[in-house]
Amino acid sequence: MPEEEYVWLPRADILDFEEIARLTGVFASLGVTKARITGGEPLLRRNLPRLVALLANDDRLTDLALTTNGVLLADHAASLRRAGLHRVTVSLDTLDRARFQRLTRTDELPRVLDGIRAASDHFPIVKLDSVVIRGVNDDELVALVEFARGAGAEVRFIEYMDVGGATHWSADRVFPRAAMLDALHAHFGPVMPLPNVDGAPADRFRLSDGTIVGIISSTTQPFCRTCDRSRLTADGLWFLCLYAREGVDLRALVRSGAPDDAVRAAILTAWSARADRGAELRLNERERAPFVPVSRLRRDPHLEMHTRGG
Repeated sequence: MPEEEYVWLPRADILDFEEIARLTGVFASLGVTKARITGGEPLLRRNLPRLVALLANDDRLTDLALTTNGVLLADHAASLRRAGLHRVTVSLDTLDRARFQRLTRTDELPRVLDGIRAASDHFPIVKLDSVVIRGVNDDELVALVEFARGAGAEVRFIEYMDVGGATHWSADRVFPRAAMLDALHAHFGPVMPLPNVDGAPADRFRLSDGTIVGIISSTTQPFCRTCDRSRLTADGLWFLCLYAREGVDLRALVRSGAPDDAVRAAILTAWSARADRGAELRLNERERAPFVPVSRLRRDPHLEMHTRGG
């Protein structure tokens, strides 16, 4: 969760569904085939299945996914699937109710677990994202694997990243990929790496019982050189890197009446000049403090992870 005091994006700046669909279509015309609706919490957006339907109608998008905290998922899983959503990822960092309350400042773990069960009933692919923090939840890897297996989901463990909003981050709180593999091996036996066939950020592994797990190790083993992802915020700023401090204002182009060709040209110009290596640069810093101080987050909400999407 972000700090208790932070700045909301102005409501008038938020893109409507048609603007989001139009921009997504421009990206699709440039070769983008995968889109993910994220946040913040996307299920707080009223009538979200209508946006899903707009995006699902674009045949160029072959993979349409959503990441959610799961609290409202049980109420919306069926309608999202009917609207054309392909798959769902639920953020779940712990199975302990008291720990969940400390991490999220809410007592919603039962509703999240209900949401995961509902998603498994309606979607062929459900993934669980677990950020592992040393001394906080690094003792739950086995429990999370077994829960995911029982729920018909695949868990992905994520190294704690020092992105905007992670104001309590420190290097000694990172539970690295090597330690994750050691913990899995100690309980399940041999862990076999699988080939990465789709360029996804998670490296996948098969446990001795056949269970598949993923590990995203962008803190200790950045994948900047192969990253082909970017993020469009709810108010139309396009960020080429998770660590980028500035974005390209696509909302201004759309609302100025610019044709698709002009939007496409702006995207091509920015992407062709892209030289972002945010995670690699952070790895090489000798004294690695939190990426953005709280004071600056309160001045610019675009630096928050909940604004630009994980």
